[in-house]
Amino acid sequence: EVQLQASGGGLVQAGGSLRLSCAVSGITFDDYAMSWIRQVPGKEREVVSCTSKSDGSTYYADFVKGRFTISRDNTKNTVYLQMNSLKPEDTAVYYCAAGVYPGRYDYWGQGTQVTVSS
Repeated sequence: EVQLQASGGGLVQAGGSLRLSCAVSGITFDDYAMSWIRQVPGKEREVVSCTSKSDGSTYYADFVKGRFTISRDNTKNTVYLQMNSLKPEDTAVYYCAAGVYPGRYDYWGQGTQVTVSS
């Protein structure tokens, strides 16, 4: 069974920080690029950040550059998203996803809620 379990969300004030984690099992973690994707009810999903499976390359959406940092620990089969200087517009459900190729999302977690108050 493939499982992607996201955690670490919560309620914070604007300017605060959260660290999201996604623990992966059931697949060979090192074979997959990992992504964080967020969704606000009634709006389309947005790719927040991605990290490659092996070469260390990363991608950040313009709206999080300089504030968020993605990382992965292949010894723990876990991907992280450090979120600093949070803004109310960051409020969303944050999902982690795994894909064999960049831009491909073969597996999804259930997501974790992030709420940023004004």
